[in-house]
Amino acid sequence: MSCCITRRKLLSLAGTTLGAGVFLPNLWIRAQSPGPNSAGAVVGEPTAAKVGGEILARGGNAVDAAVAAALAAGVAAPHQCGPGGYGGHMTIAMAGKKVTSIDFNSRAPAAMREDTGLVNGRLNPHGWLAAGVPGTMAGLQLALDRFGTLDFRAIAGPAIRIADEGIRVSNRNWKAFMEELGVVSASSAGELFRNPELAEMLRTLADRNSVDSFYRGDIAGQIAAAFQKHDGLVTKRDLAQYRAREVAPLVLKWRGHEIFTAPLTAGGLTVLEALSVLKALKWQERRAGAGRTHAYLETLRLAWNDRLNLLGDPEHAEVPAERLLSQAYARELADRVNRAVEQGKPVSATGTARGDDGTVHLSAGDRHGNLAALTLTHGNAFGARVIIDGLGLVLGHGMSRFHAGTGHPNSPGPGKRPLHNMCPTIVKRDGQPLLALGGAGGRRIPNALIAVLSRFVGLGATARQAVAAPRMHSEGNMDVRVDAQWPVGEVDSLRAPGYRVSRASVAKASAVFFDADTKACLPLSR
Repeated sequence: MSCCITRRKLLSLAGTTLGAGVFLPNLWIRAQSPGPNSAGAVVGEPTAAKVGGEILARGGNAVDAAVAAALAAGVAAPHQCGPGGYGGHMTIAMAGKKVTSIDFNSRAPAAMREDTGLVNGRLNPHGWLAAGVPGTMAGLQLALDRFGTLDFRAIAGPAIRIADEGIRVSNRNWKAFMEELGVVSASSAGELFRNPELAEMLRTLADRNSVDSFYRGDIAGQIAAAFQKHDGLVTKRDLAQYRAREVAPLVLKWRGHEIFTAPLTAGGLTVLEALSVLKALKWQERRAGAGRTHAYLETLRLAWNDRLNLLGDPEHAEVPAERLLSQAYARELADRVNRAVEQGKPVSATGTARGDDGTVHLSAGDRHGNLAALTLTHGNAFGARVIIDGLGLVLGHGMSRFHAGTGHPNSPGPGKRPLHNMCPTIVKRDGQPLLALGGAGGRRIPNALIAVLSRFVGLGATARQAVAAPRMHSEGNMDVRVDAQWPVGEVDSLRAPGYRVSRASVAKASAVFFDADTKACLPLSR
C-alpha cells in the first residue's frame, strides 16, 4: 500500500543520523546532454532543468528559466539547496549588454563572533549556530526583477506544484537512504516525498508576487522566532537588513575570449588566478604528456594555497585580490611552476581537504543569446540539518564555511560573508556570449571549471570536448584526485615527486553553449 513520507518526519530523522554522503534519492541521476535546442536550454538538476525548459517554451528568457529551475530544485532536491539555503551566486549575460553578477551569499548575524559555533576548535556544521541569514530567495528575486520578463507569481508555480504533489523517489537510492536511517524496510521504496508547508509558504509569496515578507514581514517573523527558540543567532533585524546585490564580475582575457566569473566571496578568483598562471606559462603550447600535466597540477596547488590562506570577505578583511590576478604575479607563479617541473619536485604549498555535496548548478540559454549561470547551495547534504516548522524550510550551514580560528581573512564575524566555492561563469568571444558554465561538488567546483575552461579557451577544444575532458583535483596538499579518464601514464608520473594520487569522483560541470549562427543552445553535463 502506498503512503506519503512527510517532510517533517524525514528531516527529524535526518537531523540525527544522516551522513554527509547520503542523499534524498529522488533525482540523483546523471543529467543528459541532448542535441541543440532552438528554443533554448536549461541543464543541471533534472527536475529543475525540465521546469526551466517549460518556462522557455512559454516565452520566458534565460533568467526566468534559471530562477524557476532554482525554485524547483529547492523542492525536488532538498538535500542540495532550497529557499532556506545559505545562498549562492549568478552570472548573467544579456545579449548586447555587459555581463553582470548577482551575489546572494549568506551573511553572518550581528551577534556572530570569531569563536561562535566552535566545538573542540572546529566549526560545527550542524545545528542552529551553523545557519546564517538565508540568501537564496533574495538573490532569485533580484535576478528576476532586473533581468527577467516574468513575475515571481508565474515563476513559482512549478515549484509549488512539485511540493504539493510530491516527488517519487528512485527505488535503489531510496532503499539505501532509508536503510542508513534504519527506520523502515526496503519495501517502502517508491514512496512520494511531499512538503506541504513549503508549498504553502511559496504559495503565499506567489500571491504577494514578492519574497519581501521572507525578510521583512510575517514569514521573517516565523524564521526569527525559530532561531530564538533554538538558541540560534539570526534575528528579525538581521533578516530585514539582508540584501542580495548586483556586482561586477571578475574577467580574464585569453586567446580571443573573455571569461567572466563570480567575484569574492565566490570561488571565481581562484579559477581566474589558475588560468592566469596557465596563460603566463603558455601552457597551451606545451606538448601533451607528463610535463604539461605536472605544470597543471602545480598551478592548481599554488592557486589553492592562496585561496585557503589569503581569501575572505573583502569588506571585512585585507584581501590582495588585485595582486593575485595581476600579470606580474601570474609570471611569478609561472616561474615557480617551471622550476618545479624542471626539477621534478612539488612547489611549496599547503592545503586541507574538505568534502561538500549539497550544491546545485543550473546553466540556461535562450534563442536570443541570453545566458545565465546559477549556483546555489545548502553546503553539505541538508546543510545545518535543522528545519523551520510551519514553513518547511531546511536551513543551509553557511557559517560553517568560515575559518575556525582568529585573525584569518575568512574568520567569522558580524555581517561577514563566508568564502564559498561556487563560481558560475560566462564566456564571450568577439563580444558574443557563448558559454554559461558552473559546477556542483563543493571544493571540487573551482578545479572543475579550471579544467573545462583551460581546454575550451586555452586548447581550443569544442564545448562538448571541454566538458567531457578528464579532470584533476587538488587543494594544495600532496593528495591528488583524478577521474577515471585521466591517462594512466600521466597518473603514474605524478607519483614520482611524492604525490598521493587516487582515482576519485570530481565535481559535476553543467554548461549551455550558444551557437550564434544557428541561434540554438546545446546543453552539456558531466
